[in-house]
Order: sequence, then structure tokens, then C-alpha cells
Amino acid sequence: MSISALATSSDARNGRPSAAAVRIGFVTALVVAVAAAGAARAEQVYQQPAAFLADAFGGDVPKPRKLWLAGATRDGAAAILGHEPDALRIRYWAHGDRSAWILDEIGKVKPITAGIVIDEGAIEHVRVLVFRETRGWEVRQPFFTDQFRGARLDGARHLDRVIDGISGATLSADALTRLARLALFLDRCASGGGDGS
Repeated sequence: MSISALATSSDARNGRPSAAAVRIGFVTALVVAVAAAGAARAEQVYQQPAAFLADAFGGDVPKPRKLWLAGATRDGAAAILGHEPDALRIRYWAHGDRSAWILDEIGKVKPITAGIVIDEGAIEHVRVLVFRETRGWEVRQPFFTDQFRGARLDGARHLDRVIDGISGATLSADALTRLARLALFLDRCASGGGDGS
């Protein structure tokens, strides 16, 4: 007997669905529920951008500034990201030698939003604010993000340290590493470092 026949057969005596039809219905409902749970998990907001900025500046958030992505700045950003930046300008917040950047980068297929604080040219901390991928969420954990603390750019615009990846989250880890490099580069550009070199 085929599956479709099992699914539509009924107990001839009482007109109820057969046990096989009930099992198939249950399995179908379970598959749909698991898929819906995965889709619901696909966007996790771990911290609102406003709360991130308040933490970064001790509650006294400066007015946003804009950095135009043109010329050498755009070329440097494209080299770091491996693709052209989507925006013509980027908002950031700064007070003294401290700046905060809220940036997006694609992990596998969806953007990951990260907040990065730079203090005196070094990363103070990295936070995943919104994670939209179905895998790789482990990059939000301190065991991963703490690796960036104190990192700076070298002359080739790479981090001055190796960031250990996470098995099963390689694309998300790579995306956050690119964002860390980008924030350091943009901080240099914004603070008068010209092309960020």
C-alpha cells in the first residue's frame, strides 16, 4: 500500500482515519513546527543598538557623525570586506579617542549586525547585536568575541592577532572578523588617518 493510500484510508467500521494516517499527520505537523521554530530563531536580537551605544559611552551617547565612503576610504573598505560596501556613508559615534560602530556583514546569506567599540585605536569590545542566520550563533558568546579585545590593525589592514574560528560557524566568525577590521580601519579614517593606513 502506498503512503498516499495510507494517508487517505480509514477504518471502515467507524469512518475514522487509520492509525497510519494519524501517524503521517502527526509527523507532518511536527516537521512544520520544527521548521517554524527554526525560522523564528533566524533573527535574534541580543541587544538593541541604543542600549549598546549607552553602554559604550556610559549613558552619555554623543551625536552621530557620518563618514563618507569615497576614494581611498571606499577602496580600503572594499578590500577588507571582499566586496563593495553597500552604503555611501556610515554613521558612527565618537567622543575623544573612543568610537562606536554599528555595522552589518553577511554571514552565509543574511546580515549579522555587530557593535564594535574602538578606544585609542584598539578594539575594546565586540558585541553581536542582531543575528539572522540559522547557524553560527555561537559567535555572540564571550569565548569568541573576547578574542578581539585589544586588537589593532597591522600595516596590511589585518588584525594583529589570529582569531580562532568556531567549527560549524566559520562564515559567521569570518564575517565578524571582517567587521572588526573594518571598524578599526574606519576609526583610523575618521580620526584623520586619511586612507586608514
